[in-house]
Amino acid sequence: MAFSKVTRRAKIKRRIRKKITGTSLMPRLSVFRSNKQIYAQIIDDSTGKTLISASSFNNKAAKGTKIQQAAVVGKEVAKKAIKAGIEKAVFDRNGYLYHGRVKSLADSARESGLKL
Repeated sequence: MAFSKVTRRAKIKRRIRKKITGTSLMPRLSVFRSNKQIYAQIIDDSTGKTLISASSFNNKAAKGTKIQQAAVVGKEVAKKAIKAGIEKAVFDRNGYLYHGRVKSLADSARESGLKL
């Protein structure tokens, strides 16, 4: 029986989330990738609150290819996190493969000083 793309990703996402949780000391950096945009959130799972968010949707600096936009979003989320006193985070790829836009976002967040 073949799974659809959505079902397959949901299955992978459940498997990842069993192992990864964000605490107040080390929150979770979650990535959502749509066809046109990319979104990143830093979440504290112990309280269930989103601490920081960034996206390419209304970002004037996010221009160019989708990979370049993801890099800008990664820098922005890292900058906001460091300003809020968050230095470490757990990376949650949210069921997506770690390449392309997801990898670009994570790499630029690391380069901007966030420890993933």
